[in-house]
Amino acid sequence: MKVKKSGGAGAGAAAAARTEEELGRKALIGPDDVLGLQRVTSDYLCTPEENVYKIDFTRFKIRDMESGTVLFEITKPAASEREHNDKKDIDPNAGRFVRYQFTPAFLRLRQVGATVEFTVGDKPINNFRMIERHYFRDQLLKSFDFEFGFCIPSSKNTCEHIYEFPQLSEDLIREMILHPYETQSDSFYFVDNKLVMHNKADYSYSGGP
Repeated sequence: MKVKKSGGAGAGAAAAARTEEELGRKALIGPDDVLGLQRVTSDYLCTPEENVYKIDFTRFKIRDMESGTVLFEITKPAASEREHNDKKDIDPNAGRFVRYQFTPAFLRLRQVGATVEFTVGDKPINNFRMIERHYFRDQLLKSFDFEFGFCIPSSKNTCEHIYEFPQLSEDLIREMILHPYETQSDSFYFVDNKLVMHNKADYSYSGGP
């Protein structure tokens, strides 16, 4: 299944401005709340336990849509296999953060496909939606908005999201290359307009660790 739906750099401009502190006091966080954030969050806005649907991302691949070149790919064992490992001293936020290392050429790509494979638990999932916001320092680069649709219980699902990147100025590209990991993103996942998962990432475009 392919899903292609992305917002522009000003996506969420109509949403009321929100702070992370304000959202931390809310019992229920919805899409409009995160669209109002003006900067990357410093912490997670929900706990792993709020993923009551047992959504588990098991494979992720990024490819250049123009050339088909695979730029990044990772696969992790299914949750049932990971449960056999010793859980002692495991960070509760493990698996919620990814660090990406790309070359400078990545910043000049126009369109990238991100294939995700995920499993769900024994509850049906309606209106599964992801909002992903990318920042360099405190500047919003782009806000993406994708819908997964309905997922049947106990299913494995695969879809490809198409990211259409904004054209960046040469000055901004240079700054992003010179300052690795100051480009960051928040990925918010909603079911029926309620936040159930929050993942974070940071990025280097210098071509090395």
